[in-house]
Amino acid sequence: MKVAVATPDLMDRSRITTALASQPDIEVVFVGSPDALVGLAGVTAVLVDLSKRGALEALPAIVASAPRVVAYGSHVDRTLLDAARAAGVDEVLPRSAFFTRLPSILRV
Repeated sequence: MKVAVATPDLMDRSRITTALASQPDIEVVFVGSPDALVGLAGVTAVLVDLSKRGALEALPAIVASAPRVVAYGSHVDRTLLDAARAAGVDEVLPRSAFFTRLPSILRV
């Protein structure tokens, strides 16, 4: 399974890598921008940090090209989380729930 991730936060990258380290069948690829998630070959899932500049705008194209899209953001930014849902994202989570549930989110 190949998972592509767009997040600007180095701590988030570390937490994602650590959370998935026990699942050797998952290859994690970090990209520099949400636009880079569009049309990636061989990707099973895409993880999008909604705090990344341009993330919300890129979601329709990401959703159209990826088999599974999970987005996460601040629990207090309901408008952003709702906008991601409206864009057709498969699962939208507050940041804390995302990191707590990350290994199970990717078990498909």
